[in-house]
Amino acid sequence: MQHQTLWILDFGSQFTQLIARRIRELGVFCEIRPCTDPAPATLPDNVVGLVLSGGPASVLGEDAPPFDTRWLEVQTPILAICYGMQLLTQQLGGDVVASAAREYGLAKVTVGEDPGRLLADFVDGDVVWMSHGDHVASVPTGYRAVAHSGPVVAAMESDDGRRFGLQFHPEVTHTVRGRELIRRFVVGVCGAQGDWTPGSFVEEQVAAIRERVGSSTVICGLSGGVDSSVTAALLHRAIGDQLVCIFVDNGLLREGEVDAVREEFSDLNLKVVDASDRFLEALDGVTDPERKRKTIGELFIRVFEAEASGLADARFLAQGTLYPDVIESVSVRGPSATIKSHHNVGGLPERMSLQLVEPLRELFKDEVRAVGAALGLSDERVWRQPFPGPGLAVRCLGALTPQRLDALRRADAIVREEIRQAGLEREIWQSFVVLLPVRSVGVMGDERTYEEAAVIRAVHSTDGMTADWVHLPYELLGRMSNRIINGVPGINRVAYDVSSKPPATIEWE
Repeated sequence: MQHQTLWILDFGSQFTQLIARRIRELGVFCEIRPCTDPAPATLPDNVVGLVLSGGPASVLGEDAPPFDTRWLEVQTPILAICYGMQLLTQQLGGDVVASAAREYGLAKVTVGEDPGRLLADFVDGDVVWMSHGDHVASVPTGYRAVAHSGPVVAAMESDDGRRFGLQFHPEVTHTVRGRELIRRFVVGVCGAQGDWTPGSFVEEQVAAIRERVGSSTVICGLSGGVDSSVTAALLHRAIGDQLVCIFVDNGLLREGEVDAVREEFSDLNLKVVDASDRFLEALDGVTDPERKRKTIGELFIRVFEAEASGLADARFLAQGTLYPDVIESVSVRGPSATIKSHHNVGGLPERMSLQLVEPLRELFKDEVRAVGAALGLSDERVWRQPFPGPGLAVRCLGALTPQRLDALRRADAIVREEIRQAGLEREIWQSFVVLLPVRSVGVMGDERTYEEAAVIRAVHSTDGMTADWVHLPYELLGRMSNRIINGVPGINRVAYDVSSKPPATIEWE
């Protein structure tokens, strides 16, 4: 089936996939393409709109990525965001200048008397999210400025009402009317009706998996989290008994995780492999977070390969990789900056005997949950809080020892129990504990202690790309702190993380 589609040219923004997510929320499919792609002679009939994303480069600099200007000759409507707006302006004869100071964060807009087709709901003082070093000083011929942020042109529109430039990012949650703006472009300007649903995604992926895999055996790395659970369910629907699920106990799991997975996934062909000693031995003395991730990624693959060697015709490895993993790890679409290597992306070894199957690679967490519901998974599976693939290795900062990991497990179990009893588990995206290699003086039982500090982290998010810290009640934080300090040897101080993403990440490493 050919879905109505918008193409997004990715110039490397960390928010590019958020644009795709906002469009998909409208039931409209979109495809992200590298900004270096040549423009086609004619667009396919099902492509109803084009988006030029933001990016880290400057249109005035030598590092500006190559761009085929024939893209601007297509007849479809165009929405150009941040760098895209500056590129559109430059190519059409407008004036782009370097700002005296980079504008990053919240800003307020002033709309003109005629706000145009996209900003019809905006009023003076509405908050938007800015992230730019250059700005448009004068719009091209055939365009008019429809909004400003101080002296900066915040939005422009072509005279025919089919092409638009935005200096701010409508795709992030900080822009208060951003979703409605995108809806006006996708539905109002492009005329998209919306025919892409979780159900249609399942049908298409099942067909694609069957075609690719054939009669081969597929190994699925199952952790019990929503990503790998949905991956396993999707593979099971597509190929049935050809799927073998392997759960690796790497010694970096939360308290009770192994038994819970055994019980919860007993309906699948599941094999539990205890490789904890192997992982902890390889990680002994490793403190650099990138080395941790790459070491864990390498070992996961080697364990799966060893298990595959005993299976008939095992040629594929299925992973629950999501786009936030990809965009923060490697530049796969456009010149996006690498934030950190995820164990299942940048941490994978270059040489593997298994071919990867990653059916969720282009999805966000909320989309994965919708797909899981469409597959009939239970609410308990679908709504589990995210847990990183490297496990406690990226929450136990510094050297990994059995004693430190045990202290972290016990503290984390306390926090999870308190969050659950407070009825906040479904409301919070993630809540967990980080153990710091920082010691401080304390007093317990009239005696001096010199032990490590733990940090509680709880965030609200919908996609993992942006997040705000949760304003937990002081009484709840107090109970957590008292229980951890009094009940977990090795920890004598507890702090609470009040950092949002950006500029921080959700996980500390």
